[in-house]
Amino acid sequence: MRRSLVTLALLLTGCASAPDRRPPTIEVATPGTYASTAVPGWSAATNPADWWSGFDDTVLDSLVSEALGNNMDIRAAAARVDAAAAAARITRADQWPQLSAGGRAQKSESKIIGFPIPGGGDVLTVRSEQFGVSLDMSWEIDLWGRIRKGEEAALAELGASWADLAAARMSIAAQTAKAYFALIEAERQVAFADTSVASVARTVDQVRHRYEQGVRSSLDLRIALTILANVEALRVRRLQQRATAARQLEILMGRYPAAEVATRGTMPDMTGPVPGGLPSELLIRRPDLVAAERRYAASESRVSQARRAFFPRITLTGSAGTTSNDLNDLVDLDFGVWNIAAGLVQPIFQGGRLRANLSQSHARADLSLAAYVQALLVAFNEVEQALTAEALLAERERHVAEATRQSRAAYRLAQREYEAGLTDYIAVLETQRSAIAASSELITVQRERLDARINLHLALGGGFDIESQWNDFLLEMTSADGGAK
Repeated sequence: MRRSLVTLALLLTGCASAPDRRPPTIEVATPGTYASTAVPGWSAATNPADWWSGFDDTVLDSLVSEALGNNMDIRAAAARVDAAAAAARITRADQWPQLSAGGRAQKSESKIIGFPIPGGGDVLTVRSEQFGVSLDMSWEIDLWGRIRKGEEAALAELGASWADLAAARMSIAAQTAKAYFALIEAERQVAFADTSVASVARTVDQVRHRYEQGVRSSLDLRIALTILANVEALRVRRLQQRATAARQLEILMGRYPAAEVATRGTMPDMTGPVPGGLPSELLIRRPDLVAAERRYAASESRVSQARRAFFPRITLTGSAGTTSNDLNDLVDLDFGVWNIAAGLVQPIFQGGRLRANLSQSHARADLSLAAYVQALLVAFNEVEQALTAEALLAERERHVAEATRQSRAAYRLAQREYEAGLTDYIAVLETQRSAIAASSELITVQRERLDARINLHLALGGGFDIESQWNDFLLEMTSADGGAK
């Protein structure tokens, strides 16, 4: 009895030799509100899940729905979730007894030489048959929680993969909306280029007519022809940009890139409220932050699991069945056999493997924590940048719109003065260039404002709801988990 107590004391001493984990502390000051809230239309309301519907474009709604259903990146992320869910089920199964059924049939023959048996020869042949069936059981008793910590880590990694899927869906929705508005911009730029070519062509006709009448020199005509060639080249570039934008959108939706996707043709109004929310909500509203936090939680569980690897492992094994040399007797309980055994294994010397594994787990946990904090800082920066862009781009659009109005008025005035002989063609050239550039810039800045609004939705988490969506996912996974094999 004393020897058993001494042995147990040695085992428990070995268990206590594994150092405990003290996670590092990194403090990040979270403000009560965002610094860039001086935005017209800013609202602290929660970002809606289907934020793209706020653009009031049924074509966009349809394209986003198609992209969410067919995009290959989303399907790949979903497959990674399935793999992580299977890994979690595998780890969970380690906590339960493992049962298996077996059967065996054995037939043997042996020779006995030189054994004197009256009436027998020099060689004696002995034949035997043995049959058996059994139900076998093995179970590692998780006394110290090593297996349980592994399951916790697997579930946390599953949560990270699930959040990655939500982030992928959000990203694809944002990319689809951006590609859609880029296509609308390209279409409007093509239409504006067509108008510019027609306008410059009329100017060329006027200059040519004056040149043929001897009123103007050939220099004016050559300048006009140069402008026409440049505008026509710009139109070709706009056509290429439209085809590129259409194909990018089709790829996002899982379609063949045939550049045949259609749009509504107009950009939506930007007078709606600007979503803001609170910085404290960002931790649970952004799936990438949830994924980073879950990976850190998984790494801490791996640390605990590695520490518990120093503890002894206790296993139970057993079997029950029948065995006989007659196949017909296998169903007869009189030929029943059974056994049960318990085993305990305490690591003593493994060349430092266990401590190295623990140190590696510590380092990976520290790495996960640093990645989580960095992701948090990046998330705050993205929100602040998006709010700033929302305000500055609105102001920029007002200035560009005014520049467009003034440049067009200046061009019309220069044309009239040129026709009246009050100015040279250089004034017409400069005002026409300014009008074309300002009008094109206005189309671009309107699309950039839409991109900024999309970036803001994305930075705020796009309506991601971790609690309800995670619970729904777990319920779905549990109902789909059939059988215990």
